[in-house]
Amino acid sequence: MSTTSKSPRKVALVALDVGTAALPLYSHLCSPKKFTQPQLFVCLVLKEFFKTDYRGIAGILADSTDLRQAIGLQTVPHFTTLQKAAPRLLRNPRVQQLLDQTVQRARPRGRRPHRPRVKRSAVDSSGFEAHHTSHYFVRRRTKGRKDWQSTTYKRFPKLALLCDCSNHLVLAAIAERGPGPDITHFERIVCQAFPRVRMETLLADAGYDAEWAHGVAREDLGIRTIIPAGIGRPTDKAPKGYYRRLMSRRLHLTCYGQRWQVETAVSMIKRRLGSAVNARSYWSQCRALMLKAIAHNILILYAPTEPSRLAA
Repeated sequence: MSTTSKSPRKVALVALDVGTAALPLYSHLCSPKKFTQPQLFVCLVLKEFFKTDYRGIAGILADSTDLRQAIGLQTVPHFTTLQKAAPRLLRNPRVQQLLDQTVQRARPRGRRPHRPRVKRSAVDSSGFEAHHTSHYFVRRRTKGRKDWQSTTYKRFPKLALLCDCSNHLVLAAIAERGPGPDITHFERIVCQAFPRVRMETLLADAGYDAEWAHGVAREDLGIRTIIPAGIGRPTDKAPKGYYRRLMSRRLHLTCYGQRWQVETAVSMIKRRLGSAVNARSYWSQCRALMLKAIAHNILILYAPTEPSRLAA
C-alpha cells in the first residue's frame, strides 16, 4: 500500500528533481532569468499540496524560508507570474515529459529500465467539482424556492487514470469534460502508457466493455485485458465477439478484484489534493486535473538523496 508524503519540503525536493529532468531551465534565450521553469513548476505543485490558489502559495512561500531555500528561490514569484507560467508548463507535451520522469523515478536508482514491467494495471475515470461558481449566483437561480441550492449543472471536469495496482502510481492520465462514456478514451490512455511501462494485465470495469477495446490491447499492444461483458440488455445469450464471450465464460475474479486499486488512487487524489477544480475555462480545467495527477505521483515518490542541479 502506497503512502503520500506530508512534508512540503520533501514534496518540493521531489518536484524540483522531476522538473529539472523534464523541463529546460528557461523558456527562451531572452528570459529575465529571475526564476527557472523547474522552480515555477515546484510552486504549482505546492499550490496543489496546500489546496490553495496562486495568491495563497505566494503568501506561503513568503512566510516559509525553508521552502525557498530548498528550491533555491531568492525572491518570491508574484502570483501573476505563476498564473502565466501554468499554461506554458502544463501543455500536453510538457505534461507527458513530467509523467515520464515520475514513472522512471518510481524504480530504484540502480534498476531503472526504459520500460519497467507492471504486472497489474487498472483504468477508470471520475468526475470532479467545479468550484468557480459563486453561492450568490446559485442562490439567484433558485430564487423563490424553499431549498436555496437545488440547481444542478450538467457538465463537470473529468479525469481518466491508468495506474499501477501495486503502488497506485499514475501511468497515464486524460482530462476531459463529463458526463460521457468511458470507452471513448480507452485507446488514447492505453497508448499513452504503453511507451512508459510494459503492462501484462489491464483491468477495467464494464464501462470499457467493447470488442475493439480488447483487440487494441491484446492484438496491437500485447496486453491481457480483463473487462466484464456488461454492456447491453440483460440476456442469457452469449455476447457477440470472441473476447467478450471469453470474458463472460472465463472471467478471472481473483485478478479482477484488484481493479479497485484505481479507485483507491482516485480517492487519494481527491482526499489529499482536493476534489474541486477552481479553473473556469475548459483548457484551464484540463491543466488543473493533469497537475493533480502529476502531484499525486510526486507525493508517492521519495525525496532524492542529493539536490538537483539548478542554475539560478
